Parts: sequence; C-alpha cells; structure tokens
Amino acid sequence: MSRLILPVLLAATLGACAQAPESPYPVEQFRTPAGKKVSISMIHHASLAIDYKGYQIQVDPVGKMGQTELDYTVFPKADCILITHEHGDHYNPDTIEMLSKDGTRVILNPATQEKFGKGEAVSNGQKLQVGPFGLAAVPAYNNTEGHLQLHPKGRDNGYILDFDGLKVYISGDTEDIEEMAGYGPVDVAFLSANQPYTMTPEQCVRAALVLKPKVLIPYHLSNTDMQSIKDALDAQGSGIDVRLFEELR
Repeated sequence: MSRLILPVLLAATLGACAQAPESPYPVEQFRTPAGKKVSISMIHHASLAIDYKGYQIQVDPVGKMGQTELDYTVFPKADCILITHEHGDHYNPDTIEMLSKDGTRVILNPATQEKFGKGEAVSNGQKLQVGPFGLAAVPAYNNTEGHLQLHPKGRDNGYILDFDGLKVYISGDTEDIEEMAGYGPVDVAFLSANQPYTMTPEQCVRAALVLKPKVLIPYHLSNTDMQSIKDALDAQGSGIDVRLFEELR
C-alpha cells in the first residue's frame, strides 16, 4: 500500500509546483444573479483582464506604459480582446498578437480596426454576443471646449458587458456625456478620470450619480486624486461602493 501512496503524493506535489504563478495584479470578484463568478484583474491604467466561466477577456492590453513593464505571461491566451481606441495607452499591436491564439476575437472601434488591419470593427450603438457574454459598444468622447479633438464624438468606444445579468461598464476615454443617462442600470462601472483627456474628479462624481452603479472603480487615473471621488460620493450618501486601486494610475 505504501508503494502506491508514495508515487501519488509525489505526483501531486510536482503538480502543485508546476502551477502557473499567482497573478501580481489585484483581482475583484463579482457574482451574476445566478451566482456565477466574474473575476476582474486590475492590471494598469486602462488595462483589465476578465475571467468568466474560463473565458478570458483582455481590455486595452498594453505591454509597457512609460517605464512600467506589464507581465502578461501570468494570464492565459485571450479568447477575446477589446480595444476602445487607438491611443498608445489603450492599443498596442504587439501585445494583442502576444495574447492571441487561434480563434481569439479582437473587437475594436472602426478607426483602430483600420489601423490594425484585422479584427472586428464595432461602432457606437452596436450590440453582439461574444462567447458567454453580451457586448454593447457605447459612445466615448470629450465634450469640454478645447478638449474635443482629443477623443472626437463618434470615433471611440466604451463597452457595456453583460455577464448573464451582471452588467459591467468600461468607459474608455470619455467625459460625463449625456448618453450615460441611458446606460443603466449597471452593476460595476470603470470610469476614466484624468483631465484634460477624460474626466475631472467632479465629472466622475456626476457620471457615477447618473449611472448609479453598485460598485465604482475609477481607472485611467494618472495623477488624479481618486480619494476625492470616493469622499464626494460618500458625503452625498450615494450608496455607491467606491473601490480604489493604485495600479490603475
């Protein structure tokens, strides 16, 4: 009996040693109405990774931001890659290629699809089913005078992802635009907050009050005082659970 048990224990030990390293990025877990788990990794700035039922989604993956090197080897190859727009902190063709495998769906706004030369172009207002989740492309643009050229109306995408009733809004680079009034209800909102490119803290607060997510995660932060966003929403008794991640600067 001992001769049988020893090889089994040895194999189990070797198997444990061979497992992939634990992700260095913080992960938040959410539940669908049916109790299914949605895991979201906070990689950096505008880059997120989502795991739903083993289906791997990468959002705006970029391998390097300034002097910051991002380790994507800790993630499986992607089943779907979402790109909001063409700016270098959201779109990097080498990182897309590195994360892709046979059958990976790369979904981009039309301007970036033209630049990349492949993938699926999806415009504002379009909806589609992607593996186990629904996707709606929504507007993302600047509406402050003097900033309009940074993200022109109609060019870039935000995305609302529907995981069997759990709705996650990823804003992309946008200000607090009027279209947000029609996005809700959403359960989790990632709102970009760094002027002059996206929202000021005050705009982010206004957007959150319109969207009324259960959970708000400010992202694309750069030097934004993200604590001021949480403090303002708490002071107004919004009931929104604001979660702050330094990794999303």
